[in-house]
Amino acid sequence: MKIRLYVFGSLLIVFLSLFVPVAYASTIEELQQKISELQNAGSSLTKQITLLNSQITLSTLKLEDAKKKIDILEIEITELNGEIDRLETLKTKRLQLVLHRIPETYKRKSIFDFGQVIFSSNFSEIIRRSVYLSHLREQDTLMYKQLQLAQFSYNERKDQREKKKSEQTALKKQQEQHARELAQQKQAKQALLDQTKNSEVVYQRLLAQALAEKQALDRALKEGVNIGPVKKGDPIALVGNTGYPSCSTGAHLHFEVTKNGSWIDPSSKLSNKTIQDEQNGGTFTVGDGSWSWPLVDIIRLTQHFGKTPYSWRYSYSGGIHTGFDMVSTGSEVIRAPADGELFSSSQGCGSSIIKIKYIKHDDGIISSYLHVQ
Repeated sequence: MKIRLYVFGSLLIVFLSLFVPVAYASTIEELQQKISELQNAGSSLTKQITLLNSQITLSTLKLEDAKKKIDILEIEITELNGEIDRLETLKTKRLQLVLHRIPETYKRKSIFDFGQVIFSSNFSEIIRRSVYLSHLREQDTLMYKQLQLAQFSYNERKDQREKKKSEQTALKKQQEQHARELAQQKQAKQALLDQTKNSEVVYQRLLAQALAEKQALDRALKEGVNIGPVKKGDPIALVGNTGYPSCSTGAHLHFEVTKNGSWIDPSSKLSNKTIQDEQNGGTFTVGDGSWSWPLVDIIRLTQHFGKTPYSWRYSYSGGIHTGFDMVSTGSEVIRAPADGELFSSSQGCGSSIIKIKYIKHDDGIISSYLHVQ
């Protein structure tokens, strides 16, 4: 019965490992190609919804693919556990046998060496005893080799098991990541429908507003007035809502960081801090750098850097939000997160005026502050 179960399990592993991943891989590749084509196509509400639907389907497939691979590894690990138990029992028995046989062989050899003439009636008897002892030594040698082989097989199976456990752990992390991405994509689709009211006109208007804000910042970086040097912690502005209604939806600080003209995640510069996460709910800890935060506690992060429920608006950046949107219940004062040269600018943004401050730091790094009073 155990043999039949083992064979069935092995056949199931072969089937799952050969056919299931291939089927998923083919569909995943097709979806990735479709998403790439949609991302490079012109922007419309219909295409954006199609893109989000494709991303949701892709994440769902990746999630299922990871689960199938985890299940296959679970079967393989179970099989290896059985093999390890069997080999451990075999190894123990052989070790006990070797430990018993070697002293017995040594005793026989000692007796033979001492009494081969005394206890043997003739020369033929001596030869026969010698051959018998030689045969015992050969058996002991074979038994010892079998013990070594069992030990080697045991160690090999344990190594295989640990490798598969590591693969399974990595896949579980991927599975968790795919689950998070899927939840975010579903949230983004619902937010898109809520924000646009499923209207192409509203969709295009919101895209235009986001682009106008980006263009205002580009002009500010060229035309800004130099205010002078600032030190870390110096007050530089107040949180505001300038740009409303064309380029702002409420009082907040849009804080972004660029290095040599390319956006970088602000968390790579800001110090580690636990803040309120209004985008996803709850609290979270973020920050890997040495900069202080531009606002004091309690900080509420209303929109993250990267893919967010609102980042579909930023087609100019490949659909990512280029900074942090934040507010504070402690103070409206914005403070310099690090030393640098402060600049100020006011720019047209649609039918509104947006006020912008930015600081030029060392190494081509610029931190920008939008919607200030």
